[in-house]
Amino acid sequence: MVTKEALNSAINNHSIWKRRLISAIETGKSEFQTAIVQKDNVCEFGKWLESLPSIEKGTEDFQKVKDLHSKFHKSAASTLGLALTGKRDAAMEELNFSGTFGEISSKLSVALGNWKRKL
Repeated sequence: MVTKEALNSAINNHSIWKRRLISAIETGKSEFQTAIVQKDNVCEFGKWLESLPSIEKGTEDFQKVKDLHSKFHKSAASTLGLALTGKRDAAMEELNFSGTFGEISSKLSVALGNWKRKL
């Protein structure tokens, strides 16, 4: 079942990724592996999305969030990969609003907020 609490949790948990990526850029290290980060069904929100009933999965909001969530994870993994290979400037560029991660992250937050307002 889609709840405001679940969507709020998703917004909060995904915003933490920017801080994790900044830390990886600064230190060149992370407790996370890019191969795992790129998977959109490993995080709690991804598992929750997969668990929703078919009727929810058929909605436009679900489809939009699912697509952006997948792109978010691919972008986070790519940015993390840059950070872990010492490409700090390129990784930081990704975090900007004009960067892929920044843009997708923003779009995902908006889509989650829009979905939440409809509840």
